[in-house]
Amino acid sequence: MPQGSSHRIVLVVDENSNPFEMSCAIEVFGLPRPELGRKLYDFRLCAAEPHTRMRDGFFTLTGVAGLEAAEEADTLIVPNRPDTEVPRAEHVLDVVRRAHARGARLVGFCSGAFTIAEAGLLDGRRAACHWMWEQYFRTRFPEVRLEPDVLFVDDGDILTASGSASALDLALHVVRRDHGAEIANHVSRRLVFGPHRDGGQRQFVERPLPPVPDESLGPLLAWAQERLGEPLTVADLAARAAVSPATLHRRFRAQLGTTPLAWLTGERVALACRLIERGEERLDVVAARSGLGTAANLRARLRRETGLSPSDYRRRFGPEPAPPPGSPSSGSVPSGSVPSGSVPSGPVMIPPGRGTVPA
Repeated sequence: MPQGSSHRIVLVVDENSNPFEMSCAIEVFGLPRPELGRKLYDFRLCAAEPHTRMRDGFFTLTGVAGLEAAEEADTLIVPNRPDTEVPRAEHVLDVVRRAHARGARLVGFCSGAFTIAEAGLLDGRRAACHWMWEQYFRTRFPEVRLEPDVLFVDDGDILTASGSASALDLALHVVRRDHGAEIANHVSRRLVFGPHRDGGQRQFVERPLPPVPDESLGPLLAWAQERLGEPLTVADLAARAAVSPATLHRRFRAQLGTTPLAWLTGERVALACRLIERGEERLDVVAARSGLGTAANLRARLRRETGLSPSDYRRRFGPEPAPPPGSPSSGSVPSGSVPSGSVPSGPVMIPPGRGTVPA
């Protein structure tokens, strides 16, 4: 797990790369976080040429490191370009292959899955790409286990996002995986972006102009997030919204790309993670306050979401033990924690249903 800024993330920019995904990576991984007392990562850009023409010639990128910087990456974000039919330069693919061979984590935003597949590293692996390129991708790379209609895929040391907007979802997922839910929630607040969209949610979210303004799910979601510890059911949500469960299900699918039950469970798991990070050690208390019911259900849900047991999650992201009385304290912010008062405890509400766009 990255400690402080010791984990180096390097983004490779190639000819005709998308500036949006580059900016997403800079915003999430590259900015200092003075309110946390530390940087989350050591982030760098690099390119094969000293002058790199970005997508459609909007601008030319200069002043970044050469490809040699990628040799030091712990996480390498591969190039993504809209011209998926044009082969990637072999020297760029070699950088990707070497990074994977030495154990670096690979991340591909939008068409970045094409780069990783061209490097020969996705055969037999799970991956996501934009819905617009699904059939073309399958034709070119039949051995890849493409998962259509999802936001992103976390396949361990290779992570891929489907579209431009889902680059932010995947980037926040990486922060959550590395630093815990509390830190990821803080970063999402700085972005004024939803703190958690599960990778399994649909890419394409229907957003017709609503005939009735109050069909937005925003008020219902805010009401439910304040009552996660209560025995809420889908029927309760439907009753609150004054619609049938079937209608509520359709609205969740249309506006959020998920089901009411999946959304409710995800919010409860996220709350359980925050409670553990804030120092609550009693699993029955965490389960009750988050609405997961029992410690056994908490263990199962947390492992499914994070790959960690509650005790492992606490060791990785929980507060560090207080120093013995009288011992000197550095006053630094412990890994996985946030200074008191810097992050509000309640949820961030944003308009639901943000979709993805082609790269």
